[in-house]
Amino acid sequence: MDVQALSGGFADTPREAAQAFRAALTAMARPGRIEDVAGARPPAPLSVAAGTLLLVLADPATPVHLAGPLDRPEIRDWLRFHTGAPLSDRAGAVFAVGRWADLLPLDAYSLGTPDYPDRSATLIVEMDALDATGARLTGPGIETSHGLSLPEISAFRANRARFPLGLDFFFTAGVRLAALPRSTHVEAV
Repeated sequence: MDVQALSGGFADTPREAAQAFRAALTAMARPGRIEDVAGARPPAPLSVAAGTLLLVLADPATPVHLAGPLDRPEIRDWLRFHTGAPLSDRAGAVFAVGRWADLLPLDAYSLGTPDYPDRSATLIVEMDALDATGARLTGPGIETSHGLSLPEISAFRANRARFPLGLDFFFTAGVRLAALPRSTHVEAV
């Protein structure tokens, strides 16, 4: 294990983890709302927001899939040291992190079962930018509508059609994150 893997976690774990967890919950409860998070200093090219999410959501019981260029020794070591999360293929992942193209195909992840729809994967999609413009989001947790820059529309519409099965998504860029639960309706503007 590289010595650099031992650094980059929270400096003040109780406070920073609580703040980051609250931001993640708020983002999921209010789809399209962009939150700022801080605390993690993961190895590049993993963003601060994605690293912070992994620090508060991943643990030894939550297999993580690292997609594309994120599947590198320094990120694997950092993740294992700070969370204890085992690495996984797509099918066994509880969380997957990567750029949109690297995370595809979405059908390779667990979508849950009719008896246990909560046993689906959550994808953390690394983006170049995250803005409150683009696709129109409506549904639970949204008073009227929200805008959110998404990598595409059709995949999220197909995901919503599977409800209560389907995937949940976090989008991260730098220190920003937003969420898109499977219950959200997505429309092109």
